[in-house]
Amino acid sequence: MHDIRRPRVDDAAAIHELVAAYDTSVIGGPDSTFDDIVDELVEPGFDRDKDGWLAYDAAGRLVAWAWACATGDSDLVDVEVIVRPGVEGLAEGLWERVIGRARELAAERGHDGVTLHVGVYRVDEAKRVKAEELGFEPATSFHRMRIDHDGPLSPPVPPGGLTLHTGEDDDVRREAHQVHQEGFAQHFAFVPAPYDQWYERRQSSSATDWGQLTLARIDGRAAGVVIGSNQFLSDEGCGYVATLAVAPEFRGRGLGRFLLRHAFAADAARGRKGTILHVDSNNTTPALGLYESAGMRPVMVIDIWGRRL
Repeated sequence: MHDIRRPRVDDAAAIHELVAAYDTSVIGGPDSTFDDIVDELVEPGFDRDKDGWLAYDAAGRLVAWAWACATGDSDLVDVEVIVRPGVEGLAEGLWERVIGRARELAAERGHDGVTLHVGVYRVDEAKRVKAEELGFEPATSFHRMRIDHDGPLSPPVPPGGLTLHTGEDDDVRREAHQVHQEGFAQHFAFVPAPYDQWYERRQSSSATDWGQLTLARIDGRAAGVVIGSNQFLSDEGCGYVATLAVAPEFRGRGLGRFLLRHAFAADAARGRKGTILHVDSNNTTPALGLYESAGMRPVMVIDIWGRRL
């Protein structure tokens, strides 16, 4: 028998230890930090009293962590069940709870069905098999890319008419939001979000540093944005490009490459060991090729499996 409880922020350390143990069994080491877990627990839209479950064994040890998290007002719900290596007979019941809650979340938002997404490390054979058993199918893949910095880098030369602006200013953030919404409108699983919702989610993350948001204007018009964060600072010593977007009308001018190299130079100037980002292999723009041509290399693949109910 297991004791099933709802998560609290105070459970972050125990959840982190569990997740680290699971990741270590699969990829050889932890892939999240304590702060990452806290951010998950306080993420806007995640209701700890309804959307998450913790399972403890008879000795009081945390052995599983499961959750369902809706994406805005869409029918898309991200789901996850993590069970401590070696623990049997627990995953099935938790998956039933998670999928049931995902149905409720979609219904609460006025949808007749729900689309489930779960991330699976490419090397996690056991989880891939479980996803297939549950009726999930491959949807896309995200490549984690990295480039190392050996010292300061010369900032790229900006194209004519281009000016750069940082995100401490609210007007700049609002323009950056608009570019992000336009630039990602056709991308996998993108759900439009109003500015206040977009800002709240980023503001709630401990990794957010608005000084790492750079908006590019061309002849005074918002054209592109790169948003860096401290997501991989404490564990990898690296900068992280959370978002790189170019408004459709400004594509094909090398602006994306410029903003990427600008991010590299900024991270190197901060003393970061490198820069990391994630890219969808089915991106509507040739982003994977851009990052590889800029010297980045893939270090991990995370497959997204989907199921429509």
